[in-house]
Amino acid sequence: MPKKEVIQTDKAAAPVGPYSQAIRYGDTVYVAGEKGIDPATGTIVEGGIVAETRQTLDNVQAILGEAGLSMDDAVRSVVYMTDLNEFGTMNEVYAEYFKVQPPPRTTLGVTSLPAGAHVEIEVTAVRQS
Repeated sequence: MPKKEVIQTDKAAAPVGPYSQAIRYGDTVYVAGEKGIDPATGTIVEGGIVAETRQTLDNVQAILGEAGLSMDDAVRSVVYMTDLNEFGTMNEVYAEYFKVQPPPRTTLGVTSLPAGAHVEIEVTAVRQS
């Protein structure tokens, strides 16, 4: 029976609450909703939706890297945005990170996100055999 293992790295932003950056259970890694928080400053990066999406995905990438996985191992993602009018711009940055067989994705418009974020992305990834 697999055991639950916490994945934690200081190369990604620290959680803004009582939760883990990710959990590995067997071959699956569940990455918590990441935001465009700079790990060095603990604040949302400046530069609008492009910079924020890029930092968000850099955080996801760092967490997956800590787990020995890459963005190519992603099998699902969920994107939360406070302004769906910025979807196209977010999508262009997103496409830079998921180039090969991008995972299925759900995108939701929400009224607000923690830490004043405008985008939050969670990812599930599976170690390929």
